[in-house]
Amino acid sequence: MISEVAVEYGEYRGYDAVGLAALVAAREVTAGELLEVAIGRAEQVGGRLNAVVRPMHAQARERAAGELSGPFAGVPFLVKDLLQDYAGLPTGSGCRALQDVPAAAHSESVRRWLDAGLVVFGKTNTPEFGSKGVTEPAATGPARNPWDTARTPGGSSGGSAAAVAAGVVPVAGANDGGGSIRIPAACCGLFGLKPGRGLVPAGPAAAEHLHGAATDGVVSRSVRDTAAMLDVLAGAPDPAGPYLPHRSAEPFAELARRAPGPLRIGFTTRSPLGTEVHPQAVAAVADAAALLEELGHHVEEADTGIDERGLAMDFLAMWATETAATVDEVKRLTGSGNAGFELDTHVLAAAGRRLRAPAYYAAHQRWNRYNRQLAAFHTRHDLLLTPTLAQPPVRIGELDTPPAVRALARLLLPLGLLGLLSRTKAYEDAVIANLAPVPFTQLANITGRPAASVPLHRTPDGLPLGVQFVAPLGGEGTLLALAAQLESARPWAHLEPEL
Repeated sequence: MISEVAVEYGEYRGYDAVGLAALVAAREVTAGELLEVAIGRAEQVGGRLNAVVRPMHAQARERAAGELSGPFAGVPFLVKDLLQDYAGLPTGSGCRALQDVPAAAHSESVRRWLDAGLVVFGKTNTPEFGSKGVTEPAATGPARNPWDTARTPGGSSGGSAAAVAAGVVPVAGANDGGGSIRIPAACCGLFGLKPGRGLVPAGPAAAEHLHGAATDGVVSRSVRDTAAMLDVLAGAPDPAGPYLPHRSAEPFAELARRAPGPLRIGFTTRSPLGTEVHPQAVAAVADAAALLEELGHHVEEADTGIDERGLAMDFLAMWATETAATVDEVKRLTGSGNAGFELDTHVLAAAGRRLRAPAYYAAHQRWNRYNRQLAAFHTRHDLLLTPTLAQPPVRIGELDTPPAVRALARLLLPLGLLGLLSRTKAYEDAVIANLAPVPFTQLANITGRPAASVPLHRTPDGLPLGVQFVAPLGGEGTLLALAAQLESARPWAHLEPEL
C-alpha cells in the first residue's frame, strides 16, 4: 500500500497503471498525490532526458482536484506531441512552425483517455512529423535514453518511452506508423503493441493516417496496462471512420490473462534491406526462441516470401508523399516559410513531390500483394518473430544526415531544386543508413497487422534490445497472451535505470 501520509517515488514506481487506479478507487491515495509524484519525477529527470516538451501542470492539477471516473481514474499520464491533440494546446509534432498553433478539439484517442479518468500532465518529445526512428527534433532538442543518456530512446515515440522507462509514468501515449511504438519500446526496455489497422479510431481530424498504416497506442512497463489501455482505445468504433473492425466479445484485459496455448512461430534475423544485423540482435532472437520452446511453443526459421526491400521502398514512397502534403498544409495553416521546417523534412518532401501519381498508385497497389503473402505465411505460422532493432540503441547524432548531403540540400532549397537531390546515390545511401537500424517494423504497418515488441534481451553492457512478434489480423489477443506468458517467465517491470 502507498503511504497515506505522503507518496514516495519508490512506492509509486512499484505500481503499474492498473495498480495505481485500484489504489485511487480504494481511496488509499488521491489523484492529486499521484500527480505530484509524477510531476516531481518528471522535473527530476527532465534535464537529462528531455522527454516532456509541453508541461500541462495547471490543467492536470485542476483535473486531479475534480471528480474522476473510469478504469484509470486518477492515474497520471502523458500524451505524445504528435497526432494526439489536446484541445486548446498546440500539437507541436516536433516542428518549429507548429509550436504555437492550438488544437481545435481533442483527438479521439485523447478523448477516450480522458473519459477513462487519466490525468494528462504533459506532452512528450517526438521527431518532426514522426519521420525518424530517433527523437532528435531541432524544435525541442533530442530525447535521451534513461539506460544510457548518450543514446537514443528510439522514435518516434521516444519521449514517451523515455518517460515510462524513467518512472515518470507507468504507461504513456504513443503511435506507430513505421515502428514508432515498437522501436522506442525496444530501446527502453518496455512492452509496445501496435494494434491492427482500424482497431483504434484516428478521428476526428482524419479518417486514418498513412492509409491506415499508422495507429495510436501506448508504451508500458506491464502487459496488463497495455491490454487495459487497448480496451479503452478500441472501445466502440468511430461511426464516421472508414472501418468496422472485428472485436473479440471478451476484453483484451481478459485475453491477456489467458494462456496462449502452443503456438507455431517462424523466425528470421535477416534484415529486409540486406544490411547488417548486430550479433546482439541475432542473440536476442535466439534467446527468445529458446525461451519459447521451453514454454511449449514450436519455433523454426522461416521466410515470409515477401520482397521486403521493395516493401521498404514502397513505404518510403508513401511517407515522402505524405510529408510533402503535410509541409504544404502546415505552410497554408501557419503562413510559415521554409525556416519552419527541418532541412531533412524538406528533402523528404521534395522526394515525395518528385513521385508521379501513377507510380504512387502502383506502390500503394502493391500493399495488397504484401498483405496476401503475409497472410499465406500466417497459415503456416501463428506468429512471425524478428529482432525489433537491427542493433542496440544508436548514439545521439549517429544518424544525422551526412554534412555533404546537407550542404547540397541548403544550396538547392532556395532554388526550388531540392528534388534533384533525391535522385542521387548520396541521398539513397542516407535513407538506407537511417532505415538500417530499424528494418523489421515497417512490414506490420504496410500490412496493417498487429505487432509487439517484448523486452526480453539485454546487451552485455545492459542496454535493452527487444524482439518483435507479428500476428495475423485480429491477433492482438494472441500477442497479449504470449507477452504475458513471457513476462511471467522473465519479468522486466522491476528493472530500473540509474538516473
